[in-house]
Amino acid sequence: MITFENVGLRYGMGNEILKDLNFRIAPQSFQFLTGPSGAGKTTLLKLILFSLKPTRGMISLFGRDAATLDKDAITSLRRRIGVVFQDFRLLDHLTTYENVGLPLRVQGREEATYRAEVVELLGWVGLGERMHVLPAVLSGGEKQRAAIARALIVRPELLLADEPTGNVDPTLARRLLRLFMELHKSGTSVVIATHDLALMDQFDGARRLVLGDSRLHIYD
Repeated sequence: MITFENVGLRYGMGNEILKDLNFRIAPQSFQFLTGPSGAGKTTLLKLILFSLKPTRGMISLFGRDAATLDKDAITSLRRRIGVVFQDFRLLDHLTTYENVGLPLRVQGREEATYRAEVVELLGWVGLGERMHVLPAVLSGGEKQRAAIARALIVRPELLLADEPTGNVDPTLARRLLRLFMELHKSGTSVVIATHDLALMDQFDGARRLVLGDSRLHIYD
């Protein structure tokens, strides 16, 4: 599903912040991406999403070489990916319910066909009573859960989540992890960036991709 071959990234004329990245992520796999703060976890997720271009090397997603794709092709591939970044990216003029249902609306589905799905998922992430409020009213943790629900609602082939449990309490973190596990069991490949060792220890079957000293180390 994802292939990195000799990928490196630098900004300007500085040293490479990521170097010699060689790894593959298989369909229906589950992995944690970890490493110290500033190691480049978010940057690596952006490379996977094609929102950053590598300085060297090759990245392919769903069998397509990023270097050969135009904007329309990249947009089409991104529709197969669910993304949770730390800045949430909720639309301020839409309610929680509308934000979560937006990807389905963009797909052309009528609201009557997806309302029950959105309501059920909002209940799962603990936002059932907050579905009709605007993002400005939500706490940081609630915004994070709304962003997670929006990423999951389309049942993506690939989920990229950057510190998805960073603003929630341990009980809710475990519940969200179970949700990611169920998504994985249904066929989605999952990549979760986190520094939470306790969270990772709850899922023994996951690979660990560890960033350190600009390089990636893989532990199966």
